Amino acid sequence: MPDTRALALAFEVSGLPPVRTEALSIFAAGHRQAARVRALLQAACAAAQRAGWTPLDGPVEVDLTLRCPPGHRTSDASSLLGGICAVLQDKKRVANIGLAHLGVLVDVALYGDDRQIRRLSYVEQPAEDFSYQVRVAAVPAVV
Repeated sequence: MPDTRALALAFEVSGLPPVRTEALSIFAAGHRQAARVRALLQAACAAAQRAGWTPLDGPVEVDLTLRCPPGHRTSDASSLLGGICAVLQDKKRVANIGLAHLGVLVDVALYGDDRQIRRLSYVEQPAEDFSYQVRVAAVPAVV
């Protein structure tokens, strides 16, 4: 039977993405990025449920399109991508901190681990309000 699962998933999120800039895990209860982490997880969960998504276990690519007022970007591209990628991977491997505060959102994962990422892209577009689009896709096997 052929594999019919979705191989690409894209979704929109209002506001700013979570930023990974310090040693403290962005998953720690009370972290200053908590609201952004939760918003990303909720949007990813809704999109995954609509598409019947199952976490990818092979190579992936992650695309981020940030929309922001000109001259008002809040962080560098690598910190933005790092935050998003940390949130979208399987969080159960972050066993050294408690994740109970995430509730059912702890199970939201679009892929297993950051080590699967083979391509990253970042695009910035001018807009009146902050928002972003994330796209995660399987990278075709190279023969």
